[in-house]
Amino acid sequence: QVQLVESGGGLVQAGGSLRLSCAASGRSFSGYFMGWFRQAPGKEREFVAAIRWSAGTTYHADYVKGRFTISRDNAKNTVYLQMNTLNAEDTSVYYCAAARSTYPIDIYAYTVPQKYSYWGQGTQVTVSS
Repeated sequence: QVQLVESGGGLVQAGGSLRLSCAASGRSFSGYFMGWFRQAPGKEREFVAAIRWSAGTTYHADYVKGRFTISRDNAKNTVYLQMNTLNAEDTSVYYCAAARSTYPIDIYAYTVPQKYSYWGQGTQVTVSS
């Protein structure tokens, strides 16, 4: 059974940093994309970043480029989201998700929540201004 468990959220001041972790278990994810999404109260879930597990190829939403970085550790079966220069608009619940890779690879397909089959429970990030 696939499990995705996020951790690392919390309260941080504007300008600060957090690193979120997503521990993945239950299968091999070498044929998967792993994504980070976020959802603020009253808003739709939005794409943050994705990584193709096997190749390590990454893709970040424009509004986080230069501030957030997605990465993965094969040995630990864990995906990370390093978040720097946080601001109040980054306050959200952050979710880790997994989607089976389909070919040919269309990275934009992995920016929509409906592409993902597995989801974690989410971790709250609150940025105080």
